[in-house]
Amino acid sequence: MAEETRGICVRDVPAKAFISAYAEHLKNSDKFELPVWADLVKTSVTKDLAPYGDDWYYIRAASIARKVYLRPGVGVGQLRKWYGSNNRRGTRTEHFRKANAGIIRSVLIQLEEMKVCEAAEGGGKQMSRVGQQDLDRIAGRVFDDAEEE
Repeated sequence: MAEETRGICVRDVPAKAFISAYAEHLKNSDKFELPVWADLVKTSVTKDLAPYGDDWYYIRAASIARKVYLRPGVGVGQLRKWYGSNNRRGTRTEHFRKANAGIIRSVLIQLEEMKVCEAAEGGGKQMSRVGQQDLDRIAGRVFDDAEEE
């Protein structure tokens, strides 16, 4: 009896493996480009410096694309809360602070221009048909690579 093959989606692969693979895809894509301010900007009020890695913007974009895939209708506000962190204020109590909205907004705009995501009816963003196929194809590649090892 032949084993039935089923489509692999983003939910079937580990987040870290998928995000690194999709970040590499975005980096090699000529449609997705790094903004000029990417080496200067902080990701949140709680951070002291900009991220160290050269590919941090692509990794954040891949992570945002995965979030939009898993939760259709997610908007900038929800993503700010998701990427936010505690602001450590020395001897005073910590306070939660949201992440930088400009980075998230610029990523969503670029993903929308690439036709990966689109505006949802009730507000926020959702995956377009092309974007869902794109992410599923990369998830399938990640799944196949994991099975070979």
